[in-house]
Amino acid sequence: MTNSILIIGGGAREHAIAWKLAQSDAVGQVFVSPGNGGTAFSSKVRNVLIDLTNHSTVAQWCRDYDVKLVVVGPEDPLANGIADDLKQEGILCFGPSKHAAMIESSKEFAKSFMERHGIPTARWRAFGDVETAKEHIMSAPYPALVIKASGLTAGKGVIVAKTKDEACKAVESILTDKIYGTAGNIVVVEELVVGEEISVLCFSDGETVSVMPPAQDHKRLLENDKGPNTGGMGAYSPCPLVSSKEMDIIKNEVLMKAINGLKKEGRPFTGVLFAGIMLTNNGIKVLEYNCRFGDPETEAILPLLESDLYNIMMSCVTGDLKKTTVHWKEDTYAVGVVLASKGYPGSYAKGHEITGINEVLSRQRQLVFHAGTTQKDESVVTNGGRVMVVLCIGGDLLSTMCQAQSAAEVINFEGKQFRKDIGHRAAAKLLKKGFSLTYKDSGVDIIAGDNLVAAIKPLAAKTIRSGVIGSIGGYGGLFDLKGAGFVDPILVSGTDGVGTKLKIAEICNVHDTIGVDLVAMCANDVLAHGAEPLFFLDYFACGKLQVDVTATVISGVAKGCELAGCSLIGGETAEMPGIYGPNVYDLAGFAVGAVERTQQLPRVTDMVAGDVIVGIASSGLHSNGFSLVRKVVERNSLGYDMPAPFNSNKSLGAELLTPTKIYTRTILPVIKNGAVKAFAHITGGGIVENIPRILPAHLEVHLDACNWAIPPVFGWISVAGGVPDGEMLRTFNCGLGAVLVVEAQRAGEVIQQLQAAGEMAWNVGTVVPAKDGEPRVHVTNFQHALQQSATAINASNFTLSPAKSTRKRVAVLLSGKGTNLQALINHTMDPVTQSAAEIVLVVSNIAGVQGLRRAERVNIPTMVIDHKQYSNRLKFDMAVHAALIEARIEIVCLAGFMRILTADFVKLWNGKMINIHPSLLPSFKGTNAQRQAFESGVRVTGCTAHFVSAEVDGGAILVQESVPIEIGDTLEVLTQRIQQAEHKAFPKALEKVASERAVLSENGNIIWNL
Repeated sequence: MTNSILIIGGGAREHAIAWKLAQSDAVGQVFVSPGNGGTAFSSKVRNVLIDLTNHSTVAQWCRDYDVKLVVVGPEDPLANGIADDLKQEGILCFGPSKHAAMIESSKEFAKSFMERHGIPTARWRAFGDVETAKEHIMSAPYPALVIKASGLTAGKGVIVAKTKDEACKAVESILTDKIYGTAGNIVVVEELVVGEEISVLCFSDGETVSVMPPAQDHKRLLENDKGPNTGGMGAYSPCPLVSSKEMDIIKNEVLMKAINGLKKEGRPFTGVLFAGIMLTNNGIKVLEYNCRFGDPETEAILPLLESDLYNIMMSCVTGDLKKTTVHWKEDTYAVGVVLASKGYPGSYAKGHEITGINEVLSRQRQLVFHAGTTQKDESVVTNGGRVMVVLCIGGDLLSTMCQAQSAAEVINFEGKQFRKDIGHRAAAKLLKKGFSLTYKDSGVDIIAGDNLVAAIKPLAAKTIRSGVIGSIGGYGGLFDLKGAGFVDPILVSGTDGVGTKLKIAEICNVHDTIGVDLVAMCANDVLAHGAEPLFFLDYFACGKLQVDVTATVISGVAKGCELAGCSLIGGETAEMPGIYGPNVYDLAGFAVGAVERTQQLPRVTDMVAGDVIVGIASSGLHSNGFSLVRKVVERNSLGYDMPAPFNSNKSLGAELLTPTKIYTRTILPVIKNGAVKAFAHITGGGIVENIPRILPAHLEVHLDACNWAIPPVFGWISVAGGVPDGEMLRTFNCGLGAVLVVEAQRAGEVIQQLQAAGEMAWNVGTVVPAKDGEPRVHVTNFQHALQQSATAINASNFTLSPAKSTRKRVAVLLSGKGTNLQALINHTMDPVTQSAAEIVLVVSNIAGVQGLRRAERVNIPTMVIDHKQYSNRLKFDMAVHAALIEARIEIVCLAGFMRILTADFVKLWNGKMINIHPSLLPSFKGTNAQRQAFESGVRVTGCTAHFVSAEVDGGAILVQESVPIEIGDTLEVLTQRIQQAEHKAFPKALEKVASERAVLSENGNIIWNL
């Protein structure tokens, strides 16, 4: 079971927290209130509107949505006692009580607290009277130049004066002019201390602390720390200006003393404690405490966290932090640059479109955390002073700073301003200090590499075969084709990886099988051309070379080579700190084989209708589809160390890591005897996309899923993940690791030969003439066979997640090409979207239309109900209704259905039927809407997705997309652009209805459940 989290706040800090929490396998949904444009439409994250000033309302909302934990971002709700009120309602809250939060909400209290508990801080006095404060400034035995409003001012209530007169004016502006309102009823006059200012944050459960990497904020608006004070224009972490010895002092003398002091005073602190520190020549001085995550420090710190943030937070609120080990990335820096609106920190305009976000996000190790943004139509626009934080992660501070500045240049909006020197103080110190480096200092260990080569050599020696010249360790690998017995060979090469199956190997710490997968993926591809794999090379890339892990992986590669009959003759090990994390690696493999010129596959000219498809069993998932598999595991709150839901005798991780089957030794002899016309390796793209790769254009294949055994793992994925049948067939091998095309008369002989060699093989289908526009692979009885696979799981007394049943069953009615149907198919079948809808039926009133073929290509059932066969509209509509009921349809989409539906039918499907219309309703209803708009002289039109009502085009509006009518447009061009807009709007509308974010009320209005 996954948990729901509510984050309170709407800045970049909250976006970063939501981003990190969403990575937890234990978290299913992250709600953010009010959120921003970045938290609006993430896969696990969504915005909600709650009256945050009414804590009872917040508590009730949490109960209604089964929220496990509330995380409070800003200080105001904490100072107002939200943690206390939620706790009283029985709801866990990550954040301190009102009394503990006083360490931030009252600077006067904080300074007194530090004095009481012996925490080092600057000298100070508090005043409520202007003249008394000014007298102290003029006569104090220290430079009393730091003037602070005692209350909360969103990080802007500190004025650092240059002269005593300027300090006196600051006191007047706070106490008399009330520039900070009631937060300035008391001012703290503080000694100006000089040094490097850093931020150190820690997690705490009220008893102990877990310290985060130090960070450095940049408060001033302009470069070189000039200009007015702000909420922060950027930050980086870790900060190299503080030594490990100083960090120990900060932990014990600043953080632990504060936690112990608060506990002693009856104010136990739970959450994140933030200490603003000045590193002076006279030691450490505490400038301030905050009772929450800092902003923008959080954006630079959380990307360095390797541990599960949800688990850490839960250990804090349950008092178990001492039992939790918190891991941070090693040798890694994060630099965040704030992009702000023109006029900030004063007044500023809103609503400017922001571009370039996706370009930054497409780059490796670059992130964007939104702050003052919102969604407007399809765009993200500015909605605040600090607009967003652009963040880069890298292996050294100087290059990461440069990358962050470069990324900040890519994103644009009117009036953008940002600092180009975030991290400059640390950079200056590093450059001034000067340093010498060895290769090992930079993260590359040559000795470890030498040790690895020594470990690999005996493994490679076991794979030597005829034709190999020399041994591993040279500049290249040599192979003698004549020595291997070839007369007139063609060389065949193949390269591949193992995808995100690696992630499961890393989690399970099982590395001996992944090398077999690597060889299998390459060798089986080479075999598809009839070639015998001869030699293999591997590429192993990592952040930090761990000889034992790498040697274990390569031992698997060597084993795979033995199974494939090829020799491991070389490879490359690349240690790349800063590119990969310290415990991360990636693999690529390269296989070269040879086939005699006369024996190449596929023999496309020999294939004819009537040939038989022989299927050969897979060992399981092989190495494809693991991103989807991991999502299923996450959705069902499973651990890889738990018993597999489809095999109680093995752990889930062990089952999923079953190595890919290598077919060389069993299938190559069959190929060489001439019985095989083609061999297809069922790899990425599944059954329906791999078999066409070996077929001539005039042929297709029909398969019967009842003719082979589908392993239970596929039935489990289908049910537990709610994966549509079509998606299963285009993602997984579904039990067929490979297929052969053989002459019908020799099919029995081939199957017997394969079975004698130890393979499970079956006659699974036939080759037939292709039909124009039809899918090249038809699979019958697949749903039944998959259900049989899933039934076997249930018989083992495992409870499966009802994820499949939670997707709304959708039928699409159409009469023509089905372009909008295609948009709906693309959306609902994309595993990344995690759609709440599944298209299970397509109905047309006209046979043979292209829309039916679109559905058939992805194995969606179709039906033709010819309206001409019915005496009136009502009888036709009731026939359609009966078909929908029989298919257990929950939502109906009209996608170019050229029939006017009766009021009776509309009433039956009220609130469950949606349509797309090519205008911005209520303008231009009825037919020829595009022409109506084009000829009317309006400059903007578009499309509208709406609920269907008895009034034509009169139902409640779900989604609209605008389309400008440009000067020089033709009707055809305009129609095409409107159609493109429909392809965006219709899936959005379906998602809103399927997820029940939009529900039609009895009076015909929409109830929005945001």
